[in-house]
Amino acid sequence: MASKTRDNLVYALVWLACFAPIPWLGWNLFNGDLGANPIEALIRQLGVWGLRFILISLAITPAARILRMPRLIRFRRTVGLFAFAYVLLHWTSYIGLDQIFDWGAIGKDILKRPFITIGMTAFVLLIPLAITSTNAAIRKLGPVRWRRLHRLIYVIAPLGVLHYYMLVKADHRPPLIYAAFLAVLLGWRIWDWARKANRKT
Repeated sequence: MASKTRDNLVYALVWLACFAPIPWLGWNLFNGDLGANPIEALIRQLGVWGLRFILISLAITPAARILRMPRLIRFRRTVGLFAFAYVLLHWTSYIGLDQIFDWGAIGKDILKRPFITIGMTAFVLLIPLAITSTNAAIRKLGPVRWRRLHRLIYVIAPLGVLHYYMLVKADHRPPLIYAAFLAVLLGWRIWDWARKANRKT
């Protein structure tokens, strides 16, 4: 019972930590602390948080292996769904607050501005991952097909970093830091896959 209570407490803390940026951003928006263009700042920050949680979700598996804490894996789904939630808020804020549901202007934006094209592509690819992030979906698809589908994250994450890099007009250091972090995470996976392949031969 004590172990279950501890697990529930840890899960609640993880959930609260993932949720915390939303009220923080709302408070800053209410207080006028998001700069001269608060709508643009809100949209960007929601996207950045989505990218952060995508990278955190990718970091959970190597962290669990390196730290020998396999129970960390159970938080991957929660973090991944929060990543989708922030990206969805990023997208809906752009659609509703920035473009005021002007679908013609939105279509032109997607076609004419490469960083929006890339961001929209990443968002569309993220949707099936969110939809299938349930035990029922895993049973329906089967573990092999489910894992193959969720490998889309290795396409989505670089697209997200590229979208952020192209969006930034001046200081490219933040997206470059995320790019370096992503390179480490993908590099670890390539190394891990190669190591396992060598063991089978």
